[in-house]
Amino acid sequence: MKIQWKTLIICIAVPLAVGGLSALLTKNNMETFELINKPVLTPPSWLFPVAWTILYILMGIASYLVLTSKKPKGTALTAYGIQLVFNFFWTIIFFNLKLYLFAFIWLVLLWLLILKTTILFYPISKISGYLMLPYLLWVTFAGYLNFSIWVLN
Repeated sequence: MKIQWKTLIICIAVPLAVGGLSALLTKNNMETFELINKPVLTPPSWLFPVAWTILYILMGIASYLVLTSKKPKGTALTAYGIQLVFNFFWTIIFFNLKLYLFAFIWLVLLWLLILKTTILFYPISKISGYLMLPYLLWVTFAGYLNFSIWVLN
């Protein structure tokens, strides 16, 4: 299969743009994150943008593989788009609004949407399904952090 470079770059740029915009809108609230009580397993702050950048790239590659597949993909790409919207708003709910319980509930919905997307991607492109797994695992860990922060604060 020949790589469609323009399409691949766009597919990677979309989740990176979603993450970049949400980071831009929440950057002033990261100071608050440093001051709140956090659980024991909270990673260092520098790890979050690194992890998210990698995850957005993997998501972009996964969406590219689905998009360029010859198999039907409408529902899978719709689920992918919806989970990106949920991903974007979780950051605002958590960091800007500081609604930690609501953010956790939102994150559970995001997790379910990621799972649905992964399940829909897999029959279209097994590699795409596998590429979504680190994202699902990271959001699972984020759920632990989010819930713990709500309890501790």
